[in-house]
Amino acid sequence: MIRSIITGTGHYLPNNVIKRDHFMKHKFYDKKGLKIKKSNEEIINKFQKITEIEERRYINKGLLNSDIAAIAAKIALKSSKLYKEKIDYIISAHNYGDVHPISCQSDLVPSIAARVKNKLKIKNKKCRPYDMIFGCTGWIEGMILADQLLRSKYAKNILITSSETLSKVIDPHDRNAMIFSDGAGAAVLSAIEYSEEKNYGIIHYDTQCNNDEELYYLMNGPSLNPNYKKSLVNIRMNGRRIYEYALTEVPNMIKNILDHTNLHIKEIKKILIHQANAKMDYAILKRLLKLYNYTSLNKDFLSKIMPMTIQKFGNSSVATVPTLLDLILKGKMPPHKIEPGDRILMVSLGAGMNINGMIYRFPKQKQ
Repeated sequence: MIRSIITGTGHYLPNNVIKRDHFMKHKFYDKKGLKIKKSNEEIINKFQKITEIEERRYINKGLLNSDIAAIAAKIALKSSKLYKEKIDYIISAHNYGDVHPISCQSDLVPSIAARVKNKLKIKNKKCRPYDMIFGCTGWIEGMILADQLLRSKYAKNILITSSETLSKVIDPHDRNAMIFSDGAGAAVLSAIEYSEEKNYGIIHYDTQCNNDEELYYLMNGPSLNPNYKKSLVNIRMNGRRIYEYALTEVPNMIKNILDHTNLHIKEIKKILIHQANAKMDYAILKRLLKLYNYTSLNKDFLSKIMPMTIQKFGNSSVATVPTLLDLILKGKMPPHKIEPGDRILMVSLGAGMNINGMIYRFPKQKQ
């Protein structure tokens, strides 16, 4: 029997920090194409109160999505101490490919995974590149696919990258543009022979997809400003419907994952949730804990269980969860830490609507 273990992690955060002042001169429009009459100060204050986002990161003009994916991948490979030619698959999670710096159009040919392989200078012809287009849930879904390939003995080592440059596909006239950011994460997943002494690695996971009216809660569209002509590909979301959907569906799915493995929430050390919106993430956790009859749900208690980066890094889509994981594992998010033998829960919600979650247990001894 095969289990999949994480042998290395990495991430990339752009050094271009975007603060609230960046948006002070923007002209914001509503869904009807009318300019919002409120002052930018009022708009930004309300946005920050709900999301808690104070800063976000944008890549420099000379970088592409595949570039930052390759940077994170190199760090993960170095962390794993695995020779790059021993990678059997590269699974790259993203949604927009390499966005052209002038036309602002998505470029998906060749695939991002193939470009990452090229940038890593991997010569192995049997290293197969796959792209995972699955909304913000793409990295966890890539981990799920990798686990299935490893358990089926089609591979021994798989590199899963996640990267997005949402700053290139946001509508500057949409208030929601302030949520999004850029970043990349990566992990190397390897196969081990399972035994009672090696009861760790990926324990269980699940995915659900609601593709009826939920399909259009997050999509692309023209600018809210009818006079804005720079790009027809702008990320658009119905925040209220996503919030309602998340609170209804995510806690129950998480509990189902835990129930399947006969685990109680108290046996989970950390919950690494997709950094979408602080208010929504805290509300999801509260509903989950109430399913276990928790009553003490103040913010300090929640923050100990659920580390948050959205305040400083914004929502970098597929990159938020692996970035969180790498930061904690490398001691860069004190007081948060993960000890040998700890179980963590990784959860994400994204366009589709897609939800997935995974329980992972860390080895009791370093590999």
